[in-house]
Amino acid sequence: MSKLIHTKESLILSTIEVISEKGLQGLTTREVAKRQGISESTIFKHYKSKNELIVAVLEYFSQYDQAIIESLKLRDYTPIEAITYFVEAYVTYYENYPEITAITLSCEGLMCEPELNAVVYNIFIKRFNSVKSLITEAKHKKVLAKEVDPGSMADLIIGLERASVLRWRMDNYNFSLKDHTLSALKMLLDAFALG
Repeated sequence: MSKLIHTKESLILSTIEVISEKGLQGLTTREVAKRQGISESTIFKHYKSKNELIVAVLEYFSQYDQAIIESLKLRDYTPIEAITYFVEAYVTYYENYPEITAITLSCEGLMCEPELNAVVYNIFIKRFNSVKSLITEAKHKKVLAKEVDPGSMADLIIGLERASVLRWRMDNYNFSLKDHTLSALKMLLDAFALG
């Protein structure tokens, strides 16, 4: 059983690697098998199709989400600290595992596949709703201006993170994603802060 779990996770990691290096258009089960040193048919013993493998990748990609949400519940953060922590947790993870950012940037392409659409949507909406609820709490505690629309602000924060990740990848990881993103986030939050 342990070997099976190891093999499945190993296939997921190789798939992420291929997407990071070659994009979705370069992702083939043949390429994943080649990197694993196995036959392509071996992949299909673990995953019935390429899309099932991608679903496993998406589940792996989103497994960190619940940990961040649970961690926030255990900490006594101010609303702004909670928003900052939420973003910082992701960008720290991304800096430590740059290949996983390819999944973030591939979500639109993955949504074109009917089998994957709901999975991608659920990951996105969970993150969006988490940020939106943190912003709603900040408004409720009168930390952010009353004009702030929580949904729009969540879009700005998620968009900021995505744009930072894209630029970081395009710049061959030549700056601190964490420092850059948190600095930009602070500017955004300060612009709408009360007091």
